Amino acid sequence: QVQLVESGGGLVQAGGSLRLSCAASGGTFSTYRMGWFRQAPGKEREFVATISWSGGTTVYADSVKGRFTLSRDNAENTVYLQMNSLKPEDTAVYYCAAGRTPGSIWSGHYDYWGQGTQVTVSS
Repeated sequence: QVQLVESGGGLVQAGGSLRLSCAASGGTFSTYRMGWFRQAPGKEREFVATISWSGGTTVYADSVKGRFTLSRDNAENTVYLQMNSLKPEDTAVYYCAAGRTPGSIWSGHYDYWGQGTQVTVSS
């Protein structure tokens, strides 16, 4: 059983930056693909980014490509989502997830989820 705890959310002005962290425990972190999803009020949960177990491969949603960077530190059992040039439409609850399906951007392929952290971008 893997436990995931997100942190780093908050309120930021448009154009600003935030770095989200997701700390994992209870499993072999380095064997899991890690992903970030987000859900805005009244909308479905959507894919943001995912990173392979080694950190060598990342995939981003088109809406965040070039602005967000996903990385991981397997020694610290932590994954980081650096978010730059934030826009009001990035406002959502951001969820960290762990799974073993390679390259997946589908939430159903992730087995473990954190509780989420709120990101609010003001205009």
